[in-house]
Amino acid sequence: MRTNFVEELGWRGMIHDAMPGTEEHLMTGMQSAYVGIDPTADSLHIGHLVSVMMLRHFQLAGHKPYALLGGATGMIGDPSGKSEERNLLDEDTLRSNQEALKVQLSKFLDFDSKAENAAILVNNYDWMKNFSFLEFIRDIGKHITVNYMMAKDSVKKRLSAESKDGMSFTEFTYQLVQGYDFLHLYQHYNCTLQMGGSDQWGNITTGTELIRRIGGGKGYALTCPLITKADGTKFGKTEGGNVWLDPNRTSPYKFYQYWLNTSDEDAAKYIKIFTFLGKDEIDSLIAEHLEAPHLRIVQKRLADEITTLVHSEEDLENAQKASNILFGKSSSEDLKKLDEKTFLDVFEGVPQANIPRSELNAGLDMIGALAAKTGFLGSNGEARRELKQNSISVNKEKVEEDYLITTKDLINDTFVLLQRGKKNYFVMVAV
Repeated sequence: MRTNFVEELGWRGMIHDAMPGTEEHLMTGMQSAYVGIDPTADSLHIGHLVSVMMLRHFQLAGHKPYALLGGATGMIGDPSGKSEERNLLDEDTLRSNQEALKVQLSKFLDFDSKAENAAILVNNYDWMKNFSFLEFIRDIGKHITVNYMMAKDSVKKRLSAESKDGMSFTEFTYQLVQGYDFLHLYQHYNCTLQMGGSDQWGNITTGTELIRRIGGGKGYALTCPLITKADGTKFGKTEGGNVWLDPNRTSPYKFYQYWLNTSDEDAAKYIKIFTFLGKDEIDSLIAEHLEAPHLRIVQKRLADEITTLVHSEEDLENAQKASNILFGKSSSEDLKKLDEKTFLDVFEGVPQANIPRSELNAGLDMIGALAAKTGFLGSNGEARRELKQNSISVNKEKVEEDYLITTKDLINDTFVLLQRGKKNYFVMVAV
């Protein structure tokens, strides 16, 4: 069953520009569209998610999505929105990245069913690698004038005073290569629509121009807004860099925390873009949130939905348990279930001290553990006072002065968590 794709993206705030006639074209029957994805890493990051969500909505609306990995364009570098050329990769690395990205894309797109609108993954290196330079400038280059190419915003910005290094010829030709991708997909796969971020409009319309001039047909363009954060900082970035979909690069706990910590304004926008919840449910969640903002209802639902989508329900549950550890709603049992990476993520920035394992074999007294051996508390006297006031915990369990810390207390055979009161933590590391 086909639904109105443009209407769906519209209420979600996912349309920046659309070529006239796009909505009508899509309502005439099943159509094919593609989004280009940069394969220069072996994982997508959340900056890629908007265009991937567009492809998913496209498939849900009954159309056929194509995910195009830019193996060839990844070897060149796209000038759009960038101040520097990107690193160029060899074919083996690109192929390895392609396989990893397909696994991630499969969480969003149905590649495997027998349905007529099953998704297809293509790589532009497969058709660009056999093109000679002379063939390309003869068959493609002659159809687009330099004046046309110079008029594109992405080119203008790189040639302006704000760009110190100007623009190489390699990057200048990028829009021709991307334009040819659209022509190739139009001719070989009957692909009539290209989608992407608003910074891609110039490259996409170069493709529609080639389809008109060489293919004798009509191509369409649709772009989404570039996602921003209300505070002006860059979406998808943390102090540690990109927020990746690969759990080895960004743990499910950190991934979950990123969404949980979004501002009210951003969460209300993101829940429309990054989940498949319907309009009525989202409106209801936002209204409920406005009644009690401190409960962070929208952030929690957003984090739940997208963590399950990208990772799994089990990963979500583990991330929720890990999040609760910092707020006292957890037990020693919960703490010991954390894997080492998640434990370190949860207690990132918490002071640490190394303790020889031999001391734990013999049993380390609490006064030593809190003061002399770690420096967590300032003196033995302070350690005794806190223990008498019942404010010291080892691995979330309250202890008294006569407690001995041994290897049985080790989490992941490495860590012991000391805590004073509700919010003061210290990590002992057995070495």
